[in-house]
Amino acid sequence: MTTLQTQGGLAKAAAYTLSTTGTAKKNQALEAIAQILTERQAEWLSANAEDVAAAREAGMRSAMLDRLTLTPSRIAGIVDGVRQVIALPDPIGTADKTETRPNGLIISRRRVPLGVIAIIFEARPNVTVDAAALCLKSGNACILRGGKEAIRSNRCVTALMREALASVGLPEDCISLVQDTSRETARELMHLDGYVDVLIPRGGAELIRTVAKEASVPVIRTGEGVCHIYIDDEADLDMGADILCNAKCSRPSVCNAVECVLIQENVLEPFLARAVPLLDSYKVELRCDEKSLNILGRRGVLAQDSDWDAEYDDYILAVRTVKDMEEAVAFINAHGTQHSESIITRNYFKAQRFLDTVDAAAVYVNASTRFTDGGEFGLGAEIGISTQKMHARGPMGLEELTSCKYVVYGNGQIR
Repeated sequence: MTTLQTQGGLAKAAAYTLSTTGTAKKNQALEAIAQILTERQAEWLSANAEDVAAAREAGMRSAMLDRLTLTPSRIAGIVDGVRQVIALPDPIGTADKTETRPNGLIISRRRVPLGVIAIIFEARPNVTVDAAALCLKSGNACILRGGKEAIRSNRCVTALMREALASVGLPEDCISLVQDTSRETARELMHLDGYVDVLIPRGGAELIRTVAKEASVPVIRTGEGVCHIYIDDEADLDMGADILCNAKCSRPSVCNAVECVLIQENVLEPFLARAVPLLDSYKVELRCDEKSLNILGRRGVLAQDSDWDAEYDDYILAVRTVKDMEEAVAFINAHGTQHSESIITRNYFKAQRFLDTVDAAAVYVNASTRFTDGGEFGLGAEIGISTQKMHARGPMGLEELTSCKYVVYGNGQIR
């Protein structure tokens, strides 16, 4: 038996215990996690500083360094997310459908945990806590496999959370971390049939596609974020410029950041006049089609075909001119990743048409794509943004980490 199989067996046993653990006990464990992360954050910050120093020395891009870096304020936000999960209703055991059949059978559909959830993710230490908290509240054990860039941070915080679990009498193996960050362990985790009930990858497009292609365990795809904003010819251009700057620059390394702006040709020049000064303050590189480049000149560079499908995770923005909303929608549906898309317009009917025809997990009118987030959607936190259509779509909170069980009460009925 391999090390990972042993870990899977321990997680399976812990999941069995957790599946029958009441809400009060789960909330007690989550509060213990929140407290230990607050009281001993210096340990986590110290481990993270080592990760950041090593990543910087290895030449990690600044946007990715931002993803990796923890600060006291970010830890406070993570702890607040744990407490938001505590406040959320527990979905386990709730019945969303009950029916009495003509033969007297009472059939009820109840929410149950998925079991053991494995998460493969990259340099995002906050994901370690978000995923663990959501899995715990929804009655699932989790096996976490982070990237090598964050291994010190992840080892530290997982040890703290396991200590918190033990302090309230729950199995430590409700939360576990794969210690080896080699590709071999990632590949083995993808094939840990019999132990892992579902695998969720969080990271760049290459990671997600590799997992979806190779895994033999069930997979929920998350996080591929080629997001667009369409500036309509009936848009409030000042508002559109502010929204675009926020969606691109507030945190460019996350999956809900915008990667491409589509501008209706009648407002191309006046919109760029408003948006470019805002983007300039962040030194955003603009990769443009010919029409927008004719206006921007040396401020932009000519886009390549690959730019229309790129998830930059950086201060880079693709700029494309379209003749109308129908062309914008067709472009989004051809080049987007079904994550988050936004239209800026004053026209109600165009807005409704956009909402109806764009194929994405989240579609916005006059708002930044940066709101596609579990916390912003009132889910407390999220385990990822599902971009597929089966089982779950959009931010995955507690309910999305459950399945159902039919419970049937009879009184001697036979068929």
